[in-house]
Amino acid sequence: MKLPQGIEPLSEPLVSLHKLLVRFNERGVIIGGIAVGLMGRPRYTEDLDAMFLISTDEIPILLDEAAKEGIEPRIKDVAEFARKNRVILLKHIASNTPIDISLGILLFEEETVERSTLHHFDGLSIRLPTPEDLIIMKAVAHRPKDFEDIRNIVIKNPNLDTARIEQWVKGFAEILELPDLWGQISKILKG
Repeated sequence: MKLPQGIEPLSEPLVSLHKLLVRFNERGVIIGGIAVGLMGRPRYTEDLDAMFLISTDEIPILLDEAAKEGIEPRIKDVAEFARKNRVILLKHIASNTPIDISLGILLFEEETVERSTLHHFDGLSIRLPTPEDLIIMKAVAHRPKDFEDIRNIVIKNPNLDTARIEQWVKGFAEILELPDLWGQISKILKG
């Protein structure tokens, strides 16, 4: 499959990020704007996002392995920040591309990795979540651009498992105290 137009500038840091994921037995997925661009419609993004199923004890190992792929911390005390916030703030050295790696721990995140698949684009392999799981992640973030991303994923993926989306969005909406979240997402799913 051909890499969608607009994603090429991030192909080098994306290769490095995927190689890092492979170093952790692919216990994670590429998410964010890049995943939307590959599964929906390409849109401008300056950074790369991923979710790895690793413990906070593995942060030093991840940082060592990241260095081997040309990726380094972009803040001081990155390990301490990651332990507190469950996100590791990195950058691809050659391209200066920011990379955020969320540390997954939830059942939903475990299922997302189990359900993920490897996609191939012009010799580039990338582990991506299912469209449903990416929609759920975008619903949890619930920013205007996330709702637009969901629309684009729905357009490109018409046969979605809406029951899965509904189950998880309703569950997260309750936790986040966002009673209207499912209503907003269901409207988008219906077109």
